This record gives sequence, structure tokens and C-alpha cells, in this order.
Amino acid sequence: MTAGQAGPVAVVGVGLIGGSLGLALRDRLPGLVVRGSDPSPAALRAALGRGAISTAADSPEAAAAGCSAVFLAAPVGEIPALARRVLAASGPDTLVSDVGSAKAGVLAALGPAERERFVGGHPVCGGERPGVEHARADLFERATYFLTPAPEARPDLYRRLHALVLALGAHPVAIDAAVHDRLMAMVSHLPHVIAAALIRQAAETTPSGREALRSAGPSFRDLTRVAGSNPPLWADILLANREALGAVVADHAARLTEVGEALRRGDRAWLEAFIQGAAEGRERLRQEEPVPAEAAGPWRVVIGVPNRVGVLSEVATALGHAHINIEDLDLRPAGPEEDEGELELTVAGADAARRALDLMSGRGFRARVEEG
Repeated sequence: MTAGQAGPVAVVGVGLIGGSLGLALRDRLPGLVVRGSDPSPAALRAALGRGAISTAADSPEAAAAGCSAVFLAAPVGEIPALARRVLAASGPDTLVSDVGSAKAGVLAALGPAERERFVGGHPVCGGERPGVEHARADLFERATYFLTPAPEARPDLYRRLHALVLALGAHPVAIDAAVHDRLMAMVSHLPHVIAAALIRQAAETTPSGREALRSAGPSFRDLTRVAGSNPPLWADILLANREALGAVVADHAARLTEVGEALRRGDRAWLEAFIQGAAEGRERLRQEEPVPAEAAGPWRVVIGVPNRVGVLSEVATALGHAHINIEDLDLRPAGPEEDEGELELTVAGADAARRALDLMSGRGFRARVEEG
């Protein structure tokens, strides 16, 4: 996507993420008009002053009018209602997305027709200090940016969002909304809960009158770094993902119970195996994905796709779950007398292309691979 191909883009909520979206889009797509809306006049003035937005609007509806895309960067609890307002106020070809860290609830709040133009998104990045004054044009550089298209999502609008995310410098990865929420519950939301619980436990514990917090070392500080950050924001996030988070909290509590039982019975072998499993898991976490030698050159995967609702969402999420990143995509819809259109995907390296081919063929799609 180039600035010449895109109409104005609106950002509703110009804090750290919304402001960074505006800065990145204006920096990487010269000439692109970015409208901003925010309930705080001071935030709007600051966004204008920093160049995060081109113009300010007095409402989300006014910001969305005539735009090619609208990003909702509001508190996660407000996104369902805000999405419905913006979808109702915007044109029939306007893409609406969000940046919230809980997705299934938003999709559930929208009707089938609304889900045609709404494609959820979640950039896995951020900063400790909120507000547009801390926004950065490079915030999304090399970050994973999850996309959660519903089956009803229009292919042309999904492609538009994919292109905008690439323009930010991020890696768009399609994922099922419920799977996304379970992942975030484990790797983002639960750590905040644990950090808060540890800090509260230490703050409220005074062995023989000595405050535990004053004896905390670097490991405790590292583990609890996120504790207490932006309480209203995080209360909203935890509630928005309460079903998935509740399940992982219960699972974590059960694991701690196992540790307690091993301590009570003095089971050294169990404890060693427990710690060893953690060490092995951490090593896998630290290892980067191997980059194939051929990855310098693009490979195309051409997939025959039937003319039915949800096929692009099915293909994109299947590849995302298999950790196959789509560098670019183009769709040629089926003609009036054709059973299939063609979806052309660009991936990095022959290995990714072969895995995509095997995955799509295994799902019954006609597919082929082309080099270059």
C-alpha cells in the first residue's frame, strides 16, 4: 500500500499506541492523512504537536468519515461499543480494526455484517510510560502484530490491514481470536497477575518485623517489573479476557499446589525435574527461529480458493498457527463462470514455501510454489 492508494486513516485514541501508529504511518507512507480523535483535548493537542496526526476530529464518527481504515486504540473495555459506532458511521468500504489485547469478546459483540469490515489486531509491543508524549515511530519495528479475522471478513479489507501492518514495520500474523486470547492470558496477562500478587505478598509480609520488600534482590525486581502498571488499563484488560485468564490462573494455582505438596513430602527428585523442565523451556524461549539460507529471496505460494465466505480467514489463520509469515498477499477472485479464484502469498524462503504447500494441500486446497 502506498499513500497514493490509500484514503485517510483515522486513529481513535491517541495515547502511546495510537500516537505511535500515527507517527509510523505518516513516517512510512508520506502524504498519508491521519485523523485523530480522543476524549482528551490535551491529548489531541499533544498528538498534533508531535505530528502523530494530521488533523483532529471532535468525535470518532467524524474522524472515521471518508477514511479507508480506522484504528481503535481506546481502552479494551470500550472497544466493542466503539467499533459498532464507527462501523455505523463509516462508509461501506472502510476497514475498522483495533489494537486491544483481548479479541474474542469484540467479535462476539458484533453482528455478521459488522464482522465483514472489522478485522481485529493486536501489536505485541508497548512501553512502560503511557501517553502520546512517549509515542515512537519505531515502536512496531519487527514486532509481531496479530490479526484476528472472523470468517465473514472481506478479503480486500483484510489485505488492506495486512499492507498497513507491513508499512508499520511489523510482522502480521493471522490467528484465531480464541487462540489469541488463550496465548495472551498465558504470556502477558498471567505475568501481570503474578507480579502484582508477589509484590502484595512481599509488601504485606514482615518476618520478625523486617519488611520483605527492603530485602528484595534483582531477581525479585525483574520478576515484578510490571506490577502495578496503569491499574485502570490492566483491570480492563483482565476483565476483557476473564474467561481465558481464569483458566490459566486456575492451572497455575494447581502447579503451585504441586510444588507445595513436593515440599511437604521432601521430594527432591520431583523438585529437580520441575526446575529442569523450566530450564529447558527457557532455553527454547531464548532460541530464535532459524532463518533458512534461501530466505533472502521471496517465494510465492499460489492457492486455488473457492468462492465462499471465510476462505481467506481459514488460509491465513492456518498459516499463522503454523508460524509461516506472509510477507505479502494478493487475491484474484473467482470469475462468474469459475469455481476458484487464486490467492498468491509471498513467503521468505523455500522451507516456508514448502511447509505452506504441504499445509494447504493437506487441507484440500489446490496449491503450487513458484520461486522469485
